[in-house]
Amino acid sequence: MRRHPLSPLWRVLEDPDPRHGMRFFDGHDGWTFHPYPRLAAGAFEVAARLRDRGVAPGCAVAVTATQGPEFVSAFLGTLAAGATPAPLAPPGAFQQRAEYRRHVERALAAVRPSAVVALGEARQADDVLTAVGRGGDRARLLELTAEDVFARSGAPTGLAVAPERALVQFTSGSSGPPKAVAVSSEALAANIAAIHRWLRMGTDDATATWLPLHHDMGLVGCLLTPLANGGDVWVMKPQQFVRSPVEWLRCFGDRGARLTASPGFGLAHVVRRVRPEALQGLDFGDWRAVITGAERIDPDVLRGFAGLLAPHGFSSRALLPAYGLAEATLAVTGAGLDDEPGTLRVDRRSLVVGRPVRPADTEDPAGTLELVDCGRPLADGSSVLVTDRVGRPLSDGHVGEIVVGGPSVALGHVGTDEAAGRTPFSGGQVRTGDFGFLRLGRLYVVGRLGDSLKCRATTVFAEDLEAAVARLTGLRHAGAAVLLGVAEGVETAVVVVERHPGPWVAEVRRLLRHRVDGITTVVVTGPRGTVLRTSSGKPRRRVMWDAHVAGRLGRTVVDQADPDAGPDAGQRDTMNGRSAPRPAGRGAAVEALSR
Repeated sequence: MRRHPLSPLWRVLEDPDPRHGMRFFDGHDGWTFHPYPRLAAGAFEVAARLRDRGVAPGCAVAVTATQGPEFVSAFLGTLAAGATPAPLAPPGAFQQRAEYRRHVERALAAVRPSAVVALGEARQADDVLTAVGRGGDRARLLELTAEDVFARSGAPTGLAVAPERALVQFTSGSSGPPKAVAVSSEALAANIAAIHRWLRMGTDDATATWLPLHHDMGLVGCLLTPLANGGDVWVMKPQQFVRSPVEWLRCFGDRGARLTASPGFGLAHVVRRVRPEALQGLDFGDWRAVITGAERIDPDVLRGFAGLLAPHGFSSRALLPAYGLAEATLAVTGAGLDDEPGTLRVDRRSLVVGRPVRPADTEDPAGTLELVDCGRPLADGSSVLVTDRVGRPLSDGHVGEIVVGGPSVALGHVGTDEAAGRTPFSGGQVRTGDFGFLRLGRLYVVGRLGDSLKCRATTVFAEDLEAAVARLTGLRHAGAAVLLGVAEGVETAVVVVERHPGPWVAEVRRLLRHRVDGITTVVVTGPRGTVLRTSSGKPRRRVMWDAHVAGRLGRTVVDQADPDAGPDAGQRDTMNGRSAPRPAGRGAAVEALSR
């Protein structure tokens, strides 16, 4: 009999260990423990309800819920029924109701689920109900409370054969509308196994996370992999982490957690918000892994995080820079466990597609870019190539697009992109749209191909400028994003900052003149919520760029200068001469992470 590709996950359903389980933070000072037998019983209850609704093996089921045990049981219950779970972001992850409704409508149109399971707060979200109704069959909606999932303790039933698609997950949407990515059972199993080997996971290794469980890093890295391992998991909601990052640190300092993952902006939030005196009595000596990725990694953030925790036993070797994406299930490369994080200083002027990277000129620190070593491929049989603009492989040390191949690569995009034949997938590989280079087989990520401009033979990256803006004295606690593109035929850099105008504007102007001299620059200010972010916290640069071009970025004050304007080009209260609408409302808590 063929071994089930998801058999490690199946163990938590077929033979759950009552000594282990998941703990969910209540937002105050308590944690609620859900042992694995309870979560498994809830999964079988959901599976039975789906079968009663006529959901057959191979069908897709959309699941929307807040960060709680109901989501875990609904996800596993969908798999137990032989269906494909498609987790949707909960309503609180979006700044505007209309934006969330569009997200749900696009997701349902792409996935075409046989059922939509709404749990917790999402069960009462009018936007979910409206989107399902517009889909033409409201009977697909299955609204469940926690009592529905757990009160009757669903009896174990035979597990269905693994569907071809074990998961449909959505990209973050940082460079365009989120795309639905179909992940096969084999690819999911391969990625879970690669992470398990990489971290040398044992059942005594507990994971703690604040990441959204509907998104790839939180879902695959901090939920499904620990479940397959059988160890304990501590879960906070993103907004709880924003309010109390020390509570997350306590999971490692006195509750026994050893493993986690976080984007760089999460680590930066800890460095900004946590005072050294708040760590008294905590011991981080057993904290073994902090996987960090999801965006280009700022080496100063790694140093700041390690420096804050080092007096309490934290080792910088626990920091594991990595690279991954939803189209490759999650993890692609990672630094070696127990290795010190490595960096490489390069001449930023050499970062041009097809050209070799040059070492930094020590005589010109302003022209230096320090990049973090993101390690080697993790999964057996996986590959990472760097190609030029027409797809030809480049040799070691040359800059180009990162292309990933191997067993963890997803089946492809589903929905409109796939139907139109526009796909980055071909021959078991996926073109990532990310820009970087290999050096002695190790990957260095520079930025998104769509978030860069050429400036006097030098490639300028949005991530690079954002990191520089964040270091300015007047903006260390402000949300900021940099947008790059061509507006009305002119190459333009737009800096969006969530702060009232002040002396910092002159600091930004000086920075831009130094970094992107010769490109029209615009400084836009606004209230919290002006910087639009994905449900995973990344800046939605493409959406903000389109809003800037259309004059709809928000009620703003603009500081604009072109290459021929003097250094004191003035401010004005319009965007490109257009009046601006009311600003976006206060963002979801996850969107505060960059502040």
